[in-house]
Amino acid sequence: MKIMIENTVDQYEKLFSMQHNKEHFFRYTMMKPFEKMWNMINVPLKAKQQNGYDVIMATNMLGYLDISDTQTGRQALKRLQEIQALQIVDITLHHCMDFTKKHNLHINADELRFCLYIADPKKLELQKKYCGFGGIPGFIQVVLYPTPYNIQRIPALIAHEFHHNIRFSYFEWDYGNVTVGDYLIIEGLAESFAKELYGEHLLGPWVTSFDKQDLEYSNEVIKDALHTKGFAEVSSYMFGDTIAKEQGYQPVRLSAFAGYAVGYQAVHSFMKTNNVGIEEATLLGTEEILRNCELFST
Repeated sequence: MKIMIENTVDQYEKLFSMQHNKEHFFRYTMMKPFEKMWNMINVPLKAKQQNGYDVIMATNMLGYLDISDTQTGRQALKRLQEIQALQIVDITLHHCMDFTKKHNLHINADELRFCLYIADPKKLELQKKYCGFGGIPGFIQVVLYPTPYNIQRIPALIAHEFHHNIRFSYFEWDYGNVTVGDYLIIEGLAESFAKELYGEHLLGPWVTSFDKQDLEYSNEVIKDALHTKGFAEVSSYMFGDTIAKEQGYQPVRLSAFAGYAVGYQAVHSFMKTNNVGIEEATLLGTEEILRNCELFST
């Protein structure tokens, strides 16, 4: 499978030097390579009506830096250039690909297209200013405002999103029927894959920021909701109350990213108890993992 890494470093350099037509450049140069992905989640490159929902609005909502914020953007871009971010991306993607080939896993796409975008540091404050999306095989996006904390974790984040590409090549994602249990296992497997390749110390705050008491409490709340369906309902358990309130979901009295932390614990427990590696666990269904993880009874 061919790996295609968009040169957003050069693209941002040009974007921040432009006085006019920034939106046109962002849509048709920086977002165009991902048009197929955006279409699959019902986001047009340009809305039919003025100020309608399209990639400009969607990316702002998702925490990408507003294209008019040149000062913040230039600061981030300088740091990305200093750390040679795209070289880190290239090395990481090939590392992930080598693991996939070694264990006879596959991604259901002819090519894997990757893009690194600059994040709004305030909007992604809970995520330590970085996050990603890899839920459609063949596409990965990472959104990052570089800091000492998240720079060293770039490979682990990419590995997490890469694993989503693998998982969704074997299991379909259904927004309307996804359960809390499904989402737990999806994210728990992705973090376990990142741990396998880069170590637990480089996992994200969505897994590492929980103390024992909060984790045990979150387990108890989520245990009773494993079969709850529907993306909005499930999101409340996965993302926690702060984000639920922002997005208009019903709060369920959980800390930020509780579902991610519990999902990681569930998968870790399953793999340890059953002596199963991530390459094997990746191909197992939700119910089998939940039933045999010993974290909670289903």
